[in-house]
Amino acid sequence: MTSLRIAILAFDGMEALDFAGPFEVFTTAARMHQRLHPQAQAWCTVRCVARTAAPVAARAGLRVIPDSTFADSDGRSADVLLVPGGVVDAAMQDGPTLEWIAKESARAGITASVCTGAFLLAASGVITHESVTTHWEDADDLRRQFPQLTVQTGVRWVDVGRILSSAGISAGIDMSLHLVARLGGMVLAERTARQMDFGWTRN
Repeated sequence: MTSLRIAILAFDGMEALDFAGPFEVFTTAARMHQRLHPQAQAWCTVRCVARTAAPVAARAGLRVIPDSTFADSDGRSADVLLVPGGVVDAAMQDGPTLEWIAKESARAGITASVCTGAFLLAASGVITHESVTTHWEDADDLRRQFPQLTVQTGVRWVDVGRILSSAGISAGIDMSLHLVARLGGMVLAERTARQMDFGWTRN
């Protein structure tokens, strides 16, 4: 078994926990897998990818240093692409960002969004008619801008196979734990949630 490659997009204005929550889930899952299977190779690797190597300024001011850029991530396609939300207006107008999302999603086995990250998946053409969710406050706007989507509310996440989307902030952690269960088994997901002292809310 080869290590899962997980790429998380970073962009100016992203919600810090939309990014950091899934990052913590997957890196904690890797540690827990190592404890459960000491002789096994790493369960996953996680990298932060941004348009440039400059620090990314999250919505509340937290700065994140990317591991790689769009240019040097070529040839290192991810098994899981995760797109956080936040203030996405500028990112939705940025051609290179949308092109990278579309390209990476086409090569990834799974693409997931947190909160308003769903807008970026829609703007890049990754989702066109699927059932999705986003933060409750932005659901009507997502319906207006992309009327072919089926926007669900009142759920923590929506899993339609290759595409997953979650509601706001903490729901991204719930969805990420769901992905750990789906890709690594329920034992690993529950061990990860317990290690994080996180009350995993399931759909």
